[in-house]
Amino acid sequence: MPDLNLPSANRIPDKLINAKVYASGTELLGIANTELPNFEYITEALSGLGIAGETETPVIGSFKSLTVKFGWNVPNKQGFSLLVPQAHQLEIYGSFQYYDSGTGALSTENVKVVVRGMPKKVGMGKTEPAKKMESDTELECSYIKIWMGGEEVVEIDKFAFIGRILGVDYLEQVRKDLGGE
Repeated sequence: MPDLNLPSANRIPDKLINAKVYASGTELLGIANTELPNFEYITEALSGLGIAGETETPVIGSFKSLTVKFGWNVPNKQGFSLLVPQAHQLEIYGSFQYYDSGTGALSTENVKVVVRGMPKKVGMGKTEPAKKMESDTELECSYIKIWMGGEEVVEIDKFAFIGRILGVDYLEQVRKDLGGE
């Protein structure tokens, strides 16, 4: 019979247990599903003599539009508050679940996402009796910072020229090259 008391072997990310969204860190924003931004670099094709064809290379620390979206059950004041034409700071606190394939144990780890952004749109949704309206709100993020298990993993600040990934600020030398720092 196999030994079922195996050592911790492989901590597998399983799922998001739940999350809450706060405006300016204190006001619970409401019940919403959140779609966080995709990190897509700005790229440019590299081609020329000595290169067999072309390849796209990223511009260090420069990302395309970073959009965060909130899906509401019905339109609400919190969603409309994000329509005010100014930067809004939102904090998303979540709990990830992990499965340890060696011990069979489940554990959790905190995740925190801070975004600062300007409104892009607020959608009213659709009207159908006894159904969710599925209204939505979108913000264009100029700033995002993510922590997992208390460790900073990403900080992008488009206006301050910060592009920190896993502790390395890839725009530090660029700031120096431009006469800063």
